[in-house]
Amino acid sequence: MDEQALLGLNPNADSDFRQRALAYFEQLKISPDAWQVCAEALAQRTYSDDHIKFFCFQVLEHQVKYKYSELTTVQQQLIRETLISWLQAQMLNPQPEKTFIRNKAAQVFALLFVTEYLTRWPKFFFDILSVVDLNPRGVDLYLRILMAIDSELVDRDVVHTSEEARRNTLIKDTMREQCIPNLVESWYQILQNYQYTNSEVTCQCLEVVGAYVSWIDLSLIANDRFINMLLGHMSIEVLREEACDCLFEIVNKGMDPVDKMKLVESLCQVLQSAGFFSIDQEEDVDFLARFSKLVNGMGQSLIVSWTKLIKNGDIKNAQEALQAIETKVALMLQLLIHEDDDISSNIIGFCYDYLHILKQLPVLSDQQKANVEAIMLAVMKKLTYDEEYNFENEGEDEAMFVEYRKQLKLLLDRLAQVSPELLLASVRRVFSSTLQNWQTTRFMEVEVAIRLLYMLAEALPVSHGAHFSGDVSKASALQDMMRTLVTSGVSSYQHTSVTLEFFETVVRYEKFFTVEPQHIPCVLMAFLDHRGLRHSSAKVRSRTAYLFSRFVKSLNKQMNPFIEDILNRIQDLLELSPPENGYQSLLSSDDQLFIYETAGVLIVNSEYPAERKQALMRNLLTPLMEKFKILLEKLMLAQDEERQASLADCLNHAVGFASRTSKAFSNKQTVKQCGCSEVYLDCLQTFLPALSCPLQKDILRSGVRTFLHRMIICLEEEVLPFIPSASEHMLKDCEAKDLQEFIPLINQITAKFKIQVSPFLQQMFMPLLHAIFEVLLRPAEENDQSAALEKQMLRRSYFAFLQTVTGSGMSEVIANQGAENVERVLVTIIQGAVEYPDPIAQKTCFIILSKLVELWGGKDGPVGFADFVYKHIVPACFLAPLKQTFDLADAQTVLALSECAVTLKTIHLKRGPECVQYLQQEYLPSLQVAPEIIQEFCQALQQPDAKVFKNYLKVLY
Repeated sequence: MDEQALLGLNPNADSDFRQRALAYFEQLKISPDAWQVCAEALAQRTYSDDHIKFFCFQVLEHQVKYKYSELTTVQQQLIRETLISWLQAQMLNPQPEKTFIRNKAAQVFALLFVTEYLTRWPKFFFDILSVVDLNPRGVDLYLRILMAIDSELVDRDVVHTSEEARRNTLIKDTMREQCIPNLVESWYQILQNYQYTNSEVTCQCLEVVGAYVSWIDLSLIANDRFINMLLGHMSIEVLREEACDCLFEIVNKGMDPVDKMKLVESLCQVLQSAGFFSIDQEEDVDFLARFSKLVNGMGQSLIVSWTKLIKNGDIKNAQEALQAIETKVALMLQLLIHEDDDISSNIIGFCYDYLHILKQLPVLSDQQKANVEAIMLAVMKKLTYDEEYNFENEGEDEAMFVEYRKQLKLLLDRLAQVSPELLLASVRRVFSSTLQNWQTTRFMEVEVAIRLLYMLAEALPVSHGAHFSGDVSKASALQDMMRTLVTSGVSSYQHTSVTLEFFETVVRYEKFFTVEPQHIPCVLMAFLDHRGLRHSSAKVRSRTAYLFSRFVKSLNKQMNPFIEDILNRIQDLLELSPPENGYQSLLSSDDQLFIYETAGVLIVNSEYPAERKQALMRNLLTPLMEKFKILLEKLMLAQDEERQASLADCLNHAVGFASRTSKAFSNKQTVKQCGCSEVYLDCLQTFLPALSCPLQKDILRSGVRTFLHRMIICLEEEVLPFIPSASEHMLKDCEAKDLQEFIPLINQITAKFKIQVSPFLQQMFMPLLHAIFEVLLRPAEENDQSAALEKQMLRRSYFAFLQTVTGSGMSEVIANQGAENVERVLVTIIQGAVEYPDPIAQKTCFIILSKLVELWGGKDGPVGFADFVYKHIVPACFLAPLKQTFDLADAQTVLALSECAVTLKTIHLKRGPECVQYLQQEYLPSLQVAPEIIQEFCQALQQPDAKVFKNYLKVLY
């Protein structure tokens, strides 16, 4: 072995050595006999360095996994012997190997097992057991090998081919027949031997039992001797968690519903009599979390049994199952309400399924009603934040609580399905009593009271948020709570969680304000002052900016009396904060987008006449335009790159803000009707010079391009005079990405204005194509993935452009480019259809070809096009699907084939019998296609139903 290269295996080695070690590993993997050196090193314990041992196992693993079939019988025998002699050596080692080496060894054993067990090594387990006996080191390795085998055979996270899945099933069947009883016996012996002396081995063994129980005969484990031993382990502190998990796996095993019920009930009786159900005496929360999972498994198993028995019409046993479930509810509630969220979270599944049963029962008993109420109170209590929750710096614990709250929300929704009246009454009771004394109540209780009102909106679903009409008692209860919320003054509570919950709830129930509009002014003030957009917490300000825009949008009809006042109050929040003044604005630029949108919505949806709307919109946008001009001048003079970048950012924000205000317009309220065209045209004239700025091109072009997209929608043809010069600037010094983003703009203009932009398109068609071809032809590194991907995306954009031009009835734009250019374009379409293994582009190319054949393929088409059809388009329809890379298992490729069929059908439609004659007598014979297939193909092509031909092609290829 290359000792120098092996030095690089040490994690502290420098990068050169590590590179050398990696290269050496690759070399050994390829070498036909290097594995033998590694096998020898392991068998003879040549190396003491752990990393080298691990490395040797890795080489062996690669050999067994990928090259085993290439070995001779003698070589395969050598690998088996190496592993067994390594195992024997472990019995005598003064120190056990490191865990990572033992795990890797177990993986290699497992790989060899799945390869050899059915053929050459049926005595695999007997050989291993005869070596390890009850030696603790040997037992440790034996158990690790069993876990590795289980993950090879059963692990659902590992993707197996159908061949491997079949092999795995056969291995499991053979093991059940030949060795499982012996393995189970060995586990029993290990547990009995080591339960008091070696907790690590015992826990490993319990894990093995839990893993295998899912696919072996349960009676081998679910019997008195095993269960009694497991119950004994439940009382031993170091074993109890693993024993709990093992019992969970036993309970989870799929089986006959009546048998399952008996198993669970007998287990419960033993656990209860052993005192495990008295959980208030238990202080070990880690154990209780596992125990909660076990109770959850037992409860859910009984529910599955009940469901099956009901389905089978076995009412007597179903009654018994329901009885068994009911007797677990008290324990379930104790676990649900436990102060530790992990313990509570583990029982939620049982709770949820129990409520699902109650929902199906025709009538609930008093006890069941009491259970529903108890679950409801538990959920309300558990939704509450604890003192430790860090709102300003949320970490992992906080994220886990947020997830836990989502689980509780599902329970609340399910409670609403069982008893909506009870839920509404309970929430109302908690809400009213809390808000009566909110000034003296702790923040978490106030937050949860408002949160419950918020959650009712989804728990008691209605269409389009109509919570305040329909069912009178529900509507009046919600109305009362909303009235209390907005008049109680709780929006002034000094805690961010309460403030945010207040605004979230106000927006969730915005329909309340159409019923009682008198409350709008006080809520608007809350949004606009120190409680909302001017709050001391950036998090609250940011969320409020979004919620405020939603509130105003949804109530725009009620906003008219307040418009000017709101616009005045938000004036300072609209300021574009340039980088140099060091002034930290209250809102981030993302938050300001919402404020600009809100301002736009207020102006556009107001009842003012057009002149007033125009004046207000001008007031809103003029400061942006003025700032933009100043900043652009500064950018042109800026020397420092960092300063250039921050100025460009600021310019981009200005364009983005103006863009965002235009989202307020609609078909009912167009820019023209609101008298705002002139303001936006001024914006265009202000922003377009940024396109010729040589600095920070990417960011400036991107912003202006987005603005142009918006203006094409809002200003319609008034935008057209600006397009030629904008396009000219955007085509200068282009990269693939620039073109890729510019082409959708041209597509939008082409599709929208069609014939109106024909002169412009004719003029810029070849310059655009030259820019595209120039980028596509640039040489790139062979293995530069990102450059290859950029070119692929640009190619797609180019074909999408041609598709838009031909699809918008503008084929003359191509036809008028001169014969040489037309031919060049047509050749690129043929290349796209055939040569590049990109089904998305291929599909587009066939769509373009179909369109061109439809437009030009008749008798009066352009000179020479009919020749082009037969020389190039027809062959493309055959060459593309015949390519190795044309994979019909891929959905996009199937679509490409479908468009290819449409192209052939269109050629047949335009050229008639001449096309069939060409295929029959010239083209298909030249491909050596059998005469009967030619006949079949031409018949399918001539079928009037296009589907017939599409299906025929799928079968053909």
